[in-house]
Amino acid sequence: MKIGALKEQAKNESRVAMTPASAKEIIKLGHTCLIESNAGIGAGFLDQEYIDAGVKICDDCTALVKNSDIIIKVQSPIDKELNEFDNSKTLISFFYPGQSEKLLRLANKLGITALAMDMVPRISRAQKMDALSSMANIAGYRAVIEASNNYGRFFTGQVTAAGKIPPAKILVIGAGVAGLAAIGAATSLGAQVYAFDVRPEVAEQIESMGAEFVFLDFEDSQVDGAETGGYASPSSPEFREKQLEKFQELAPEIDIVITTALIPGRDAPKLWLENMVSAMKNGSVIIDLAAERGGNCDLTVMDKKIISTNGVIVIGYTDFPSRMAAQSSELYSTNVRHMISDLTPEKDGVIVHDMDDDVIRGSTVCHQGEVTFPPPPPKIKAIAAKKPKIPEISKEEAEREQAAALAKSGKQQTFALAIGSILMLLVGIYAPVSFMQHFIVFVLSCFVGFQVIWNVSHSLHTPLMAVTNAISGIIILGALLQINSNNLIITVLASISVLIATINIVGGFMVTRRMLQMFQKS
Repeated sequence: MKIGALKEQAKNESRVAMTPASAKEIIKLGHTCLIESNAGIGAGFLDQEYIDAGVKICDDCTALVKNSDIIIKVQSPIDKELNEFDNSKTLISFFYPGQSEKLLRLANKLGITALAMDMVPRISRAQKMDALSSMANIAGYRAVIEASNNYGRFFTGQVTAAGKIPPAKILVIGAGVAGLAAIGAATSLGAQVYAFDVRPEVAEQIESMGAEFVFLDFEDSQVDGAETGGYASPSSPEFREKQLEKFQELAPEIDIVITTALIPGRDAPKLWLENMVSAMKNGSVIIDLAAERGGNCDLTVMDKKIISTNGVIVIGYTDFPSRMAAQSSELYSTNVRHMISDLTPEKDGVIVHDMDDDVIRGSTVCHQGEVTFPPPPPKIKAIAAKKPKIPEISKEEAEREQAAALAKSGKQQTFALAIGSILMLLVGIYAPVSFMQHFIVFVLSCFVGFQVIWNVSHSLHTPLMAVTNAISGIIILGALLQINSNNLIITVLASISVLIATINIVGGFMVTRRMLQMFQKS
């Protein structure tokens, strides 16, 4: 098959759907690659680099579509581009079929097969094709860079000869892919980061990245986001009221707000209201990553940067991934390449459009003259793992099980004592008296040392320290029993043993104490 990449026509779009590196991988699948002239120039990829990778350059859109079987793009095609297609063509790009009904009807009328990269189901096997997550990751990172550029102050706190500089306080609303990327970038720059999400299960992820999760004093639990494919679900009116109260409380202290809250197929929820903007300090910054769907902030204007009456900068750019076009193109082209790989199961250059495959079926919005959007739910659902229910047993059954366990343990101990007694008898018959004295000291040291040290709770003692201190306890007990020997050498060696073992035990407890302090909150 011939795979062709079109040049993007959308305003401020610098990305490209095929890079020289991804072209080499596609060629390995048995396909031929083509690209429209200067399609990669905005992302820093020259035509010569594509030629060196084995890609054929086409002069314009018409020539590329005519000579390609599969056309790949970043943005949805415009009508002019789509009218070049016929029913033998396959399109792979962002499509947004839920918001592009006219485009979907036109594509279906032309009889083409269209796969939407924004419709890739969020299941484990499809992560390598999840272009939405790839672009959200870049958008979250770029949002922090844009905020830093407009904030005009340090992110990290400093103590200098000229005075103390407090760290910037950043609030990230929504801890999806973009939100987590923003948290990572902001914490790495030294900011004091707070984060909020309606999904309680992401609190651990937020805190593991060095941010503080903003908890709400709200009794009703929210739906686990994993049950909705990883997306947040709409909140109840009561929860929203508590949420806005919390944001209003935080607003005067926050320097930078990054909002990422967006539910697919819906307008962006309003979370940062005008009165919250009014409560922020002059020079504060709001980055609204949901601007393309109306924005999470009341003052957001799509693709614009505005300044409120109290000096707060509100940025509603929608082209954050395109502002890092080289990196975005590499990630997106890799997502597309994996999609083509799944469409080429035999790696022989033959496309197999398997509508029984969850990923291909979920991504296909029209096929063979039929609109296939919306897709059926995937057979494998991204839901949270439920803890298995432990069957309850009655008190009588529990007592019977406990008695049976004690009886079994008693039999094992009796058998071990019998074997041990026989062995000790045999040793006593044939071994000299001096050996028996030393042997009894050794056995007692092992037994007492094991009981004293090994049974220390691991909450105060790591398992490794428990083992080493058990050995040290055996050494100390043995040495104490030998330290009063009439032989000077034995006395000296026993004293050295007590000293070294004591140092080991005390040092073990000190190390354990320091390790436990690492997990204590100040």
